[in-house]
Amino acid sequence: MASAAVCNNIVNHIEDQVEEIIRPVVNFSPSLWGDRFHSFSIDNKVAQKYAQETEAFKEQTRSMLLATGRKLTETLNLIDVIERLGIAYHFVKEIDEILDRIYNENGKFEGDEYNDLCIFALQFRLLRQHGYNISPKIFSQFQDENGKFKKSLASDVLGLLSLYEASHVRTHGEDILEDALAFSTTHLESAAPHLNSPLREQVMHALEQSLHKGIPRVETRFFISSIYQKQETKNDVLLRFAKLDFNLLQMLHKQELAEVLKWWKDLDFVTTLPYARDRAVECYIFWTIGVYFEPQYSQARVMHAKTIAMISIVDDTFDAYGIVKELETYTDAIQRWDINEIDRLPDYMKISYKALLDLYEDYEKELSSDGRSHVVYHARERMKEIVRNYNVEAKWFIEGYMPPALIYLAFEVEKSRGQIATGIECYMRDYGVSTEEAMVKFHEMAETAWKDVNEGTLKPAPVTMDILTRILNLACIIDVTYKHNQDDYTHPEKVLKPHIIALLVDSIEI
Repeated sequence: MASAAVCNNIVNHIEDQVEEIIRPVVNFSPSLWGDRFHSFSIDNKVAQKYAQETEAFKEQTRSMLLATGRKLTETLNLIDVIERLGIAYHFVKEIDEILDRIYNENGKFEGDEYNDLCIFALQFRLLRQHGYNISPKIFSQFQDENGKFKKSLASDVLGLLSLYEASHVRTHGEDILEDALAFSTTHLESAAPHLNSPLREQVMHALEQSLHKGIPRVETRFFISSIYQKQETKNDVLLRFAKLDFNLLQMLHKQELAEVLKWWKDLDFVTTLPYARDRAVECYIFWTIGVYFEPQYSQARVMHAKTIAMISIVDDTFDAYGIVKELETYTDAIQRWDINEIDRLPDYMKISYKALLDLYEDYEKELSSDGRSHVVYHARERMKEIVRNYNVEAKWFIEGYMPPALIYLAFEVEKSRGQIATGIECYMRDYGVSTEEAMVKFHEMAETAWKDVNEGTLKPAPVTMDILTRILNLACIIDVTYKHNQDDYTHPEKVLKPHIIALLVDSIEI
């Protein structure tokens, strides 16, 4: 990556500027990946062999799901395992019908099987995640006369883990699930060092990243390799099916990424816009696969990755290079969305503006009018958000646009540049609080936003669960990428790199 001085020299030369302009340039680290993903060809013989074998396993798994006479506990555990293994997308109709029947027949959680906290919490979580508005008051049977969870539950690690995962689907006003989270977290943290493998790894992973807020493919890879294949009770058919299916999808994803990177390389932003982050790989693997990994969304993934990559360029133009006067013109040009506006822009902005319009035209050729408006909306709205950074950044998060970690990072970075109009600064000034108190408030807002998301996925909903799942997945990506006040998109070495290697470099040994 070019230094700040080189960046300035390149762009100042392009612009043929006479007077020196002091820009808030950031020296972002270069891409971690070089040319690793730039070409990939699917081995058709291997792919065909895997596909044939998975078809047989698919039918065996469908038979398991539809088998009669199975106990409720077995049915719920089977659905949970299938979902965790990442193969549930093959059986959406079957799983929905089973859970609908369970809801109608066992919605009040009555019977001997419901004395088991593990199965009780599992049914609650599965039904909630599939849109059923189950009241959490049913957990009161596990509380004592003082409304506290019974101390006897402290030794039930599987029950605590199931309760912990269930607590993350809570919505507003569900104090019993707030108590469940605190109770289960405390006792799982205490028990974890003394557990045997693989339960120890599962508990420790859950405490770091709950299942409900995790990125589906990341959680699938972890569960297959680190948990399920080590369990004595594993089903060999399901395990092999999951491994084959994961590797098949990985081949498709590699092929798509190569297409995205060819487009990215042709744009040559690394040379022409050296101030911007080179994160096309991360845009595809996290911000795209994280939203929808299923094979039928191949074209959507490629288009989505290009859109996110362009938004990242625009983001850096606003946050890391442009000056206010230029950005005002840039914003106005983008809102007009007209090639005739390009002559108003500095030369370096013309590069990204033309790329945006070219991408827009590509979508026009491939998508319906609905697809076109989707692309324009996301590009336009993201740009509007960034412009507002100069005076009302605090309002961003209140409206649900930014995770608290990102607001904190913006505060730290922009403070170092001498800027003061950050969200934290605005909140501290308006409410007379410290930095620490402001961050506590932002984290409370984040929890509120998660409850909004959870509530929005419950039936009746104005759109299908398939669409709602994409919104939930996007929230999960933000939760993972900006956890612990870290910007792992800008600095992917520690967190995103090992995830990317697991998802797109290393296949699962079969």
